[in-house]
Amino acid sequence: MELGGRAVEGSETGWGQPAEPAPRWRALLDRARLGSRAAEPAGPDRSGHAAQAESLPRRADGNGYAARVPAVGSHVPGSGLPPAEVSYGAEARTYGADPRDAGHRGAYRAERGLPADPAYGADPGYRAPLPPAPEPRYSEPEAAPAPSRYALLDNGYRHAPPAANGYRTQPAHPAEPGYRPGNDYRPEPAYRPEPAYQPAVGRGYARLEWRPQSARSGSERAANVLRGELGGPRVLAFANPKGGVHKTTATVLAAATVGSVRGRGVLAWDDNELRGTLGLRAGSARHARTIRHLISDLAHIEIKDGPQLLEQLDDYLRHASDGSYDVLAGEESPRFAQRLDQFTVRRVLELLRRTHDVICVDTGNNVESPNWRTVMQAADQLVVTTVPREDAAFSADWMLDLLHEVGMGELADNAVTLISCPTPGHSELRADLERHFATRTRAVTVVPYDPILESGSSIEYHQLQPATREAWLSAAAVMLEPFAR
Repeated sequence: MELGGRAVEGSETGWGQPAEPAPRWRALLDRARLGSRAAEPAGPDRSGHAAQAESLPRRADGNGYAARVPAVGSHVPGSGLPPAEVSYGAEARTYGADPRDAGHRGAYRAERGLPADPAYGADPGYRAPLPPAPEPRYSEPEAAPAPSRYALLDNGYRHAPPAANGYRTQPAHPAEPGYRPGNDYRPEPAYRPEPAYQPAVGRGYARLEWRPQSARSGSERAANVLRGELGGPRVLAFANPKGGVHKTTATVLAAATVGSVRGRGVLAWDDNELRGTLGLRAGSARHARTIRHLISDLAHIEIKDGPQLLEQLDDYLRHASDGSYDVLAGEESPRFAQRLDQFTVRRVLELLRRTHDVICVDTGNNVESPNWRTVMQAADQLVVTTVPREDAAFSADWMLDLLHEVGMGELADNAVTLISCPTPGHSELRADLERHFATRTRAVTVVPYDPILESGSSIEYHQLQPATREAWLSAAAVMLEPFAR
């Protein structure tokens, strides 16, 4: 380049000073520029020197570069190349490859990346630094999934209504796995929301749910009936004109059942005018006194009162083995029947009512006798005893008709039919009798067969089977239920 008629050489450091090695990025730019000029046809240089295409520098064997690219305008000794002259302006080009140089062997093509030298090897003692360790990530343990809301509803739980401000408490943060509280630490009780209020159904009345009574509740109800107040002494008359229908057995077991619940104040009276057997099957034979002895001393006993009356009457009574009820035995002599007139029977009943709460009377088989009719007129509850046989049922049905004829129809209608099973098993006749007497009496009860009663000997209530005692408890409750308070 000529400046003021004097040729000067441009360099990186200034004018006319030795050139310093050019940086690497400048060498790449020079390579790109000179490579594009080498493809042009050779022409006369302005300085008189022929322009020669400079070949691209190549790496020598070994590590690093063998030489550096000379700076523009500088002369490298021994290279055989004249110093290149720099011309600014005309030679200014873009640093990309010329489209006309396509296909030329020496043309430069821009590459995406500089390939590594195959001969280059890393220092054996060099170790690349390890990548930084990733920062630990602390994840909170997932809380256990809440139970299904439908499962909570099935257990009777109802969520409390939300607060007015919509605030909801956050769940407590779980403790770390390695944390252990001290000995004096006491966790607070978990919060349990109160169940939602449910108003009563109807006009201020709570809804009542009916449930069938179990066997135990039925037994308790029957016992409560027998244990309660009866509104005064009650006379239960066990009647059927036919013999062998379990009148005596029913009288004894009814007195034993009521006495086992009440504990005292229960008496069984054998009012049979012809050789009754109640005294033989119930009570301890501590003496041989019967109704006949009581009637002989009746005038002296009636004037007694209070403890003296009980003491005087006890001399004529027998007691059950467990002491639950008393027994007034009948006379075995047939000639004594003439002395049981209507007036005498009434006096005996009035005396027994003064000392006992429940009086079970075993009536005879003669419906025309004065003692039979007197007991029927004084009875508070009639118990019609029968067995699953046609003749026994016919006799009981005929007796009910007789009571209607003599003006005691109300007593017959409010009667209780007691069907005793003398043999095990179920018969079709028993079902027919239940349906028939249900239309004629207030209630029908059935007591099962018990082998302990088959021998006809002394009756011990505690020796009965549990099912038999349960049936008699229910039957006795039916008899006294109209009077229970």
